[in-house]
Amino acid sequence: MEQTETVTGPRLTPPHGVAPAIAALMLGTFTIGTGEFGMMGILPAFSHALDISIGQASAVISAYALGVVVGAPIMAIAGARLPRRTVLLLLLSLFCIGNIGTILFTSLLPIEVMRFITGLPHGAYFGIAALTGASMVERARRGRAISMVLSGIMISTVIGAPLSTFLSQYVPWEVIYGALSVLGLICVAGVAFFIPADRPQNNINARSELSAFRNPHVLLTLLTGAIGFGGMFAVYTFLTSGLGQVTHLSPWMVTLYQVIWGCGMVAGNAFGGAMIDRNLNRTTIFSLIASVVFMLAFWLLLPSSTAMLVVCFFLPAATIILSPAMQARLMDVAGDAQTLAASLNHSAFNIANALGASLGAMLVEHGLGISAVGWGGAILSASGLLIYLVTLQVARLHKP
Repeated sequence: MEQTETVTGPRLTPPHGVAPAIAALMLGTFTIGTGEFGMMGILPAFSHALDISIGQASAVISAYALGVVVGAPIMAIAGARLPRRTVLLLLLSLFCIGNIGTILFTSLLPIEVMRFITGLPHGAYFGIAALTGASMVERARRGRAISMVLSGIMISTVIGAPLSTFLSQYVPWEVIYGALSVLGLICVAGVAFFIPADRPQNNINARSELSAFRNPHVLLTLLTGAIGFGGMFAVYTFLTSGLGQVTHLSPWMVTLYQVIWGCGMVAGNAFGGAMIDRNLNRTTIFSLIASVVFMLAFWLLLPSSTAMLVVCFFLPAATIILSPAMQARLMDVAGDAQTLAASLNHSAFNIANALGASLGAMLVEHGLGISAVGWGGAILSASGLLIYLVTLQVARLHKP
């Protein structure tokens, strides 16, 4: 099935066509994304079922996020020499096991452990799925392939997570995560059937993968994502509160604006994929500059419902471009550490999540108002832009 060599390895021909193979990988990112964001939406029902406070229940979200950060490098290194198709099947299987375990327990601590286990394959699956998608198309279409694979998590914010929240009002939370486990098994079958078999990567080992940590081009790219993406999370963490308390929208209108936010993520991801194929660096710079502009708009225009309708679409649309852009750049600079670097991209974005939410909380707690998360987020995006400009200068002086 191998045809030509690409930056991500041998070019592979899917047995049933590229489109179904990309769709199978995308279904995996959708399912994992729904599992991550769905818990946030069903947290009230979950806490009620366990008879604990929402604050106590939120520990399962932190446990999952910790699993993502810890699991990405461990899973990538552990599977470095295995065929990528095999690793994808193992990661999805672990995801299913974690979700099944989640619904079998009835007390918080073991559920936290199972959520941690469920988070372990998250980053590695996203990174390896992106590499696999890119390896099935010519280089000129690489950006679009990456964005299609990663679009599943954006779609999960529009469909999967809101649907989970809705269903939690009518069925036990265990039913939702049981259904998610079944969907995970469908993903396993999809990868097994549609993704082409590839050879073991005998030239890759733990040492070659760990070289990513000594590569300044990889580290600077990861730092760009960890800082530059934090601004969006600073705003998103307080979006619901801001729309309700400052914009004075009704609860159903807040939900509508959240759906518009998700649509912006889907649109920005698709647009970014096409732009990356034209010019990766210009696309990244555009994303970060536009992010600064729309975050400042959030700060200044939060009281206006009309203005926020525009901001809630274009702010995530602009920022989310950074996700496939950083994934593509890591493919260019990672050398023999492709799997680890690609997986660490999602650890970087989870660090951005924690950083952005913490900065936003600090600004609000110090009495600066919810709108202040806009200018706080703009500072993070601007910092990400400066880091990326340094990255490009380093690349000019020392070719990756």
